[in-house]
Amino acid sequence: MMMMAFPASAQVVCLSASNTAPHSVAAQEAYPAQLEAMLHARGYTGRVANGGISGETTAGMLSRLDRAMPPGTRIVVLQPGGNDARRGIAGDRNANVIQIIGRLKARQIAVIMVENEMLGALIRQGYGSDGIHLTAEGYRELAIQLLPEVARPWGYPRVEMSRGQRAVRGA
Repeated sequence: MMMMAFPASAQVVCLSASNTAPHSVAAQEAYPAQLEAMLHARGYTGRVANGGISGETTAGMLSRLDRAMPPGTRIVVLQPGGNDARRGIAGDRNANVIQIIGRLKARQIAVIMVENEMLGALIRQGYGSDGIHLTAEGYRELAIQLLPEVARPWGYPRVEMSRGQRAVRGA
């Protein structure tokens, strides 16, 4: 098997709240750890960092954005979550997400957006733990869906998903 390596400084950062942090599962069961293991199993090297903080809003993500992106970050998986709405500040969400994406793109960092609808679809398929968060199997399914999107910015061969879902989109 031919080994494909990210550049030495390459990095993927998953930026979100409790569905990344993770909630109710061990750190190695969260989707960033499972995504990294899937990439390594296919010969890709590099690190997938978990930048999730439970309860965080998009304003919090925006305020810590520079600290959360180590040198060499090439891709950010952004899942803005629903904490803005739960805290009554849903009107700020879109403006904050636009600023986050703009700042990342200015640094030439690819952004993969994971919308709440994707998590909701996984929960409706039986992968939810409490109606908001995923189970370990749900995080595995999310990692499977993210895998081809994460591989794409480096021009790696297409990685097939196990299911036909396309709820992930590049921002």
